[in-house]
Order: sequence, then structure tokens, then C-alpha cells
Amino acid sequence: TEDELIFFEREMKDFWTTLKSIYGTQQINETLALRDSCKESIKMLSEKWSKKLKEGDLMMDKIQEYSDEILQKNQSISKNQEHLAEIKSNLNQEEEQKKTLSDSIQELKEELMKKKEILSSKNKATRERVEKLCKSKALFEERLGLEIRRIHNEQLQFIFRHIDQKDPDKPYVFTLSINEKGDYEVTSCTPPLDCIEELQLKVRETNNFSAFIANIRKAFTALSYK
Repeated sequence: TEDELIFFEREMKDFWTTLKSIYGTQQINETLALRDSCKESIKMLSEKWSKKLKEGDLMMDKIQEYSDEILQKNQSISKNQEHLAEIKSNLNQEEEQKKTLSDSIQELKEELMKKKEILSSKNKATRERVEKLCKSKALFEERLGLEIRRIHNEQLQFIFRHIDQKDPDKPYVFTLSINEKGDYEVTSCTPPLDCIEELQLKVRETNNFSAFIANIRKAFTALSYK
């Protein structure tokens, strides 16, 4: 009520009057100034610590950012190390394959050299046998009316004449070669003889070449009477 307010104001005035009488106006003013100074100091400290806290929060965010970046770099390094390990493994495999291939090539070269040596030896033997047969040419021509010609691929062509009494110049021909095994092989025969395979096997067994030529002439002669 209005009376109560008047009473409260009066009581407050009495309180300040009593307070001033006890402490004095100067001391009260100093206390108030000290209070205001404390408030200001607290405010400044609050602002300072608030700023520090914000800086701390920014620093924590920065540290977290750096931590995330370091984690990503570590993951990238780990992936690169795995990739590098895979590359090294592939290089090792390629080196092994290269060594295996090099060994295989060397083996093939050695095998090829051996085959060349064997082939050269066979060719030499074949040439020697062909030369030997050619040296017998005069003997065969004289006794059997035979003409011998050397044709392609180191083959010899044998031409018999004076077999067919009705046509003495008619040729009876067979071609002979020496195969990879070093055996005599008849590659053609005109006119064909049914016994040519048998005669071929026989000369391989006996190596009697003169008898082989004579038997073929006999077979051609028998054929001319049919």
C-alpha cells in the first residue's frame, strides 16, 4: 500500500543514515569503487578467458583437422605401400618369368644347334652316298642301259631304256632319295610297280644297291610284256 511504501523509503533512509554514520561516506565510496573495480576486473577476466576458450576451441578444431589430415595421409601412405609391395611382387614374378624364358631360349638354342649338327652330318652322309651312286653311273649305264640324273633336293632320277622291244626309247623312270633316317626311299615310279615297296624294304635291309637297281629293271621288263 502507499503507507507501506512510505514506511519502506523511510526505513531505507534510516539505514543509509545509520550506515554513513558508522562507516563514513568516503569509505562507502571507496568500497563502491572497489566493487566496481572488481566487477570491471572480473568482466575483463571473463572476456579474456572467453577469448582464450574460443581460441582453445579454434585450436582444438585445428588439431582435429590436422589429425584427420594426418590420418588420411597415413591411409594414403598405407595404400601406396601396399601398391608398392604389389608392384615389387609383380616385378619379382616378371624377373622369374624372364629368367625362365631366358633358360628356355637357351635350351632351344642348344637343341637347335644339336639338330643343325645332326642335320649337317646327315646331309654330309647323304651327299657322300649320292656321290657314290653317281660314281657308279658309268657302270649302270654300260651294263643296264641306264641314265642317272641328279635333280632337286639331292634326289637321283633313274631312267631305263631298251626295255620295251617295240619301243626301245620308251623311258621307265623312278626317283630315289635318302630320307631323314638315312634310308633309301623311292619318291616316284613311272610306270608304277606293285613290287616297289618290297624292293625298297629289301635294299634297306641288305644295302645291296646294285641288286636293287637290277631288280627294278627286271620288274620294268616283266611289266613291258604284259
